Order: sequence, then structure tokens, then C-alpha cells
Amino acid sequence: MSIRNRAALAGLLVSWPALAHAQQTITLASTTSVEDSGLLKALLPKFTAATNIEVHVVAQGTGQALDTARRGDADLVLVHDPDAEQVFVSQGFGVTRQQIAWNDFVIVGPKSDPARILGGHDAVAALKAIAAAQSPFVSRGDRSGTNALELRLWKAAAIAPPQVAGGWYRDIGGGMGAALNAAAAMDAYTVSDRGTWLSFQNKRDLVVEIEGDPRLINRYDVIELDPKRHTAGSTGAAHELAQWLLSPAGQDAIGAYQLQGAQLFHPSAAAPK
Repeated sequence: MSIRNRAALAGLLVSWPALAHAQQTITLASTTSVEDSGLLKALLPKFTAATNIEVHVVAQGTGQALDTARRGDADLVLVHDPDAEQVFVSQGFGVTRQQIAWNDFVIVGPKSDPARILGGHDAVAALKAIAAAQSPFVSRGDRSGTNALELRLWKAAAIAPPQVAGGWYRDIGGGMGAALNAAAAMDAYTVSDRGTWLSFQNKRDLVVEIEGDPRLINRYDVIELDPKRHTAGSTGAAHELAQWLLSPAGQDAIGAYQLQGAQLFHPSAAAPK
């Protein structure tokens, strides 16, 4: 073998570990809000630059994201429905569940505000007023964290909207963007996470009607999967992503992400809400 060929072979051997690591890809099943708001697009390139691990995102409603992980089609989960997350972990699919950030939900609706709720801070009272006025209301109906929060608020209001006559409650079975588009088209109210609301471009006559209710806090948790159930071979790389999101570098990146001059997510690994 010539000196040139020996040098080329040596170079390949030295670079092989780095090349192998660069080719590693994991799948993150996430809620649509962290994708639609642009947060993941801001965070994941920083993680990849630091680790050479590529992240493929499957953005779904929380219920669907957890189902994706149950089937073994994801390596890590990032969602925002505490009740569903607890069931997922108690069933043995997740081994760690840690909060990385929070923001809040808002109730948005038309400027004309037929239910007269604008400026309030009581989400349950607002839903009661919407039901009493039979004002159009759009529900995602997709088992997302946002949908779960909305249903908890209706339960607290002692109202079962689908059973109320009049057809004012519209269950669209879609994502947050679809729900906001439908609300804008129908001059309807809906519940949105603040991040997606700020990034939404088709607001038309929609405005924030209700905010600041402690019941509207929106917590985001990263859940690592049980390696005994999850045998895809990517649990090590998934653990690296989870730890990066919890690390000072990841927390700083979360806190630094802004849209239209507003901070969309508040890092909370050190002090969960």
C-alpha cells in the first residue's frame, strides 16, 4: 500500500467515530405548540451542533404523541398534559418526566365579543358566559394538551358542551393552527397556547379575551422512555437531548426564544411550576 493510501485509510479510521455519531438520528414526539411556535426550530439546531445528533420531529396532539411513543415509534416525548403524562408513566412506558418550560393558555375570540368576556381573568366564568350566549366556540377535539385543558375548564364550569343544543360548539378534530383559522373564519372563541397564538398570522378580528388565570398555566415536560419496552437503540441519544433541554445551555436557549419581541416560553427545569 502506498504512503498516500495508508494516510487516507488512517484519516478514515480517525474520523469514523465522528461520522458514525453524526449519522445518529432520533425521533421526538412533541406537541404541536412547540413546533408551530417555532421553538423546536430554534432549539434543535443548537443541540445538533453540540452533539452531532439529528432530531426528527413528529408534531402531534399530546394524546397522539404519547400513543406514538407507546408503539415504539419515538425515542423521546415532549408534551403538555399532566394527567395523560402521569398515566403514560404509571403504565411503565416512561421512566423520567421532567418539566423544561412553561407558558400559558389564553382564550381568544372576536373583537365584537358577543359573550362579553373581554379583559377578564376567570377562564371558567368566561366559558359559562360563552355557553349562556351560545356564542360560537371552536374545540380542537384532538386529545391534545390544549384540548385536555379546555375539557377540564368545561368540567369545572359544570357544562358538557357537546350536549348543549344550538350547535354553537364546533369540534373540529384538528391542530391549533386549524382551530385558530376556524375561529377567525367563524368569529368564534377558542383556547390557544400563547406561543402558537403569537406566531399565528391569520388573526383577522381575533383578540385575546381572557388571560392570567392560574388555571391557564401550560407546563411542558420531557419524558424519557423505558429502555425495557423501547428497544430502538436510541435511548442514549434521547437521554442526551433530554439532559440538554434541562441543562443551562438548553434552558438559556428556551428563555432566549422570542417572537415579535415577546418571550414565548419560560425555562423552569430548576423551579418547576
